[in-house]
Order: sequence, then C-alpha cells, then structure tokens
Amino acid sequence: MTILLKNARIYDGSGAEAITGSVLVQDDRIVQLGDCTDALADEIIDLHGLSLAPGFIDAHSHNDWFAMKNEPLKYFDPFIRQGITTFVTGNCGLSAVGFDKDTPHADLIGGGLFFHKDTTGPHGELKDYFAAVDGHMPCNMAVLAGHCTARAAASGSVNRPLTPEEETRMLDMLETALQQGAAGISLGLMYDPGLYAQTDELKKVARLCEKYDRPLTVHPRANSAVSMSYPELLGRSHLLRAVDELAEIAHGTRLKLHYSHAIFVGRNSFKDKAELLEIINHLRDQGVDAMFDIYNETLGVSVITVILPAWYQAMTPEERRKPLNRLKLAVLVHASSLLLGFGFKDIQIAYIGPGYEKYEGRTVHEIAKAEGLSDLKAYLMLCEKSNFQGRVNMGPYSTPEIIHDFERNDLCLYMTDAWVEDEGVQNPAIYDCFPKFLRDALLGDGDTLSRTIRKMTGATAERFMLKDRGYIRPGCHADLVVFDEDAIRSATPDQEKSFGIEKVFINGKLVLDNGLLDAGALKTTGRALPVNI
Repeated sequence: MTILLKNARIYDGSGAEAITGSVLVQDDRIVQLGDCTDALADEIIDLHGLSLAPGFIDAHSHNDWFAMKNEPLKYFDPFIRQGITTFVTGNCGLSAVGFDKDTPHADLIGGGLFFHKDTTGPHGELKDYFAAVDGHMPCNMAVLAGHCTARAAASGSVNRPLTPEEETRMLDMLETALQQGAAGISLGLMYDPGLYAQTDELKKVARLCEKYDRPLTVHPRANSAVSMSYPELLGRSHLLRAVDELAEIAHGTRLKLHYSHAIFVGRNSFKDKAELLEIINHLRDQGVDAMFDIYNETLGVSVITVILPAWYQAMTPEERRKPLNRLKLAVLVHASSLLLGFGFKDIQIAYIGPGYEKYEGRTVHEIAKAEGLSDLKAYLMLCEKSNFQGRVNMGPYSTPEIIHDFERNDLCLYMTDAWVEDEGVQNPAIYDCFPKFLRDALLGDGDTLSRTIRKMTGATAERFMLKDRGYIRPGCHADLVVFDEDAIRSATPDQEKSFGIEKVFINGKLVLDNGLLDAGALKTTGRALPVNI
C-alpha cells in the first residue's frame, strides 16, 4: 500500500524550516520526500498547504499501564487527537514492568496510582510485556524500568536501606529490563518506596544507566521550596536540595540525566527556576548529559499523599492517630504552607473512591468547610477514605511565563505526564497539551514552530534512542501528523478537546481523519520499541 501526501508544508523534525513538497509512504515507511510528482501511489491525499510533521512523541508518559488493557483505545483516544503517536513510558519509578512475577509484594507495584486491572498482565519482564502489546495497542511504546517497581518487588515498602540481598535483587531486575530493551531507568523519589532510597543506592542505579548508555529520568524528592521530604523548613530550598542530590548522583559520570517535569509547586517556589537551570548547565559543563521536560499546564496530578512526610506515611494507622503525631504533623503542614505559598485551597480532589463522588472537583478547603472540619482533618479524612490512594489535581505548579521561557530552552523536551482515568476529574493535559505548544510557537510566545516540532519529535527520539522515529526521512517509520496552523493560532485552549490536528498516521495507517478515529486500525497500529537490541 502506497500513499502520496502532496502539497504539504513539511517540518521534518530536524528543526529546519519547513519546505513545500510531498511525502511518499509505502506500507509503514517513508520512501520519498520532496518532489514526488512522478511517484505512483495507491492513494493520493492533497493537503492543500496544510502542515505535515512527524508524529509527536510524548517524552514522559505512564501509558505503559494502559497499553496492556483488554480494551486500550479509550485510554489513547485523546492523545491521538493531539497528534501523539509514540510514548516514552514507565516514568516516575512506577513502571508496569521490570519485576519478578513471583514477588510477594505485587500489590505495591504502581504506587497507588496504577493497577493491573482489566489487563492482559501482569507481565513482570519487559520481553513478556513487549510480546503482549506489540501490534495490540494503538500507539508506539518505549518503556523505562521503574526503580520504585523493582524496589517494591525486592523488599516491599520499607523505610530503611535495603539489605545486600534485596539490593542485588533490585539491581538485577533493573539490569534485566535494560538488557531486554528498556529505554532507561526512572526514579520516583516522592513515591513509595522510592522515597525511602538513600543516595548510595541511587548511585548504583545511575551506574546501570551509564553502563548501558540509557537515560536516568528523575521525579526528584521535592518540586517545591518547602516539602515533606526534608526535616528542616528553613534554609536552602527543598527543590534545590533535591537537585543537589541529583548532581551528587551524577558527579564524575557521563550519565544521561533527565529531570522530569520541571515544575515549581507553590508560589514561593517560582524563584528557584534560575538556579535549577544553573545547576543543569553546570552538570553539562562537567560532562553530564542533563536535560529536562515540561508540560503546557500550570497544575499537575498526583496521589493524595504527596504532601505527607515519609515518617507519617510509614506509621501504622494506630500511630498516625496518636495526638502527639497529629500535632507534629499539623505544625509541620502549617509552617510548610506559609513558607510554600501553597495550601489546601490549592488541592482539588480528583478521585477518592466509589461513593465519594461528592468530593470530586472540590478543594480540600471547600470540603473542610462543608464538613465542619479543619483543613488538615478534612485532608486526613480524605486520605483515609481513599485508603491513602486518592488522586488530586494541584496548582500552581508553574506560570505561563515560566512555561514560555522553558519552551525556548535547547535542553527542554515536551510531554503530557497525563493518563485517562476511569473515574473522577481528568487531567486537562490529556486533551490539548501538544497543540498548546504549537499555538505558543505560532503566537510568538514559545520557540519557533520548527524548533518546537523538533522538541516533540526528533529531539525526543534521539534522547531515548528510538530508531527511525521522529523524522520525516526516507527509511523512517511513517508516523505523521497533519495540522492547520491557522486553526491552531485562532483556537481557544482548555476546552477539554484538541484543536487544529487534521490527520494522524501511525506506522503508515491513517488512524485519525478530520476528527474520526479508525477504531479497527487502532487495534493493531502500535509497536513496541525496544532500545538497542
């Protein structure tokens, strides 16, 4: 099957300015670019001057948990409408793979955010996961091996250093995943059990990434000036202390260090942006290949426990209810809120559980007022009702000005960090995050359009070593997006829908055409993307 896309404004993913021409696709590959007027094709699509780019690559995703769903399409639908054709998944330490299937701690894998429900899994080893999803999912998928996943499988949830036997088992699981094609390793140092890992353990994980020349992506211990990750509320910003730890882990290495979701939780954290960039640039001067990624949102999604200190989470229910522990927590939370510029008015409940729908979409402060409770008591009540596994939307995480500045940075990649939930309030990034990056470029707020497209295509493919992806070149896979620059420029974002994306091809198949998804084709279009094997 050959398809000729003619009269297109072509952005090839390299950052070069667009050219006008045609692209010839044969089966799942691009075979010709430029002047293809003499090419014979089974189907000719005249794009009448619309823009054509490589399929967008989401650099930070958790859709490895949803690719193995028995019916995965609904979890990919809004992303395809954004033009996303490929995902780098397994982030924040919470991968769906990279563990021994016989672990007695399987219930801890997923960190309370993700579960093996209505799936073909669990698939402990990456090779088994890839065998299950390759050609049985809508989009392409690269997978990072999660440190939280391997640590949970090796030891459960323990607030202590691992024993030598546990550490060896954890590292063996991570290395096996790398040998089977994992795109790197991810850390989630705010999530159980990653939050209990000490720096020496993390250095050993980093050495694995260096050994296999794969990125180490990191959700740091703190994304705010004050957090529950460090006991001292005064002094150096917690966000910067967390970055200092990453610098210590990477010191003396040639590590590909990737800082996940460059955000600044709480208004008093915004000032840390300049020093964060200074540290990243200093690391690069020392030979560390440090980069970062962002989403085009000023809020984020997390587990309800994200603001609870590790010492409190590690307690039994009885210990948590002791007055002295509650008092200690109350003092710490109040002081943190004042120092952070972030409080319970900024935490919106997205999901607690069946029967608690009345809380969805309301802030903790609003719920506390309605229930006649203090904010902290209402928050802890919600934690308990959700079995400490509820979901929240929180902000501010950033500002439009910070996002625009980062968009122009050469070290920045683009992502969504979003997934479709079965219940509750959705993360707005599932709908229009990537079109908003395009819109910023077209309005002059972000980078140039050609460089913006590179950051969501070729640059991301290079960062995670996705062979023959991210470019419009002969020999590359035919993941393609057709978009209307005028429609994107004039659109109103944040309407819980995408905008400006006209057509999407995944591995040569037209899967989105003027708003209509080809559900039949999308059952088989997605490919597993093992790295370096």
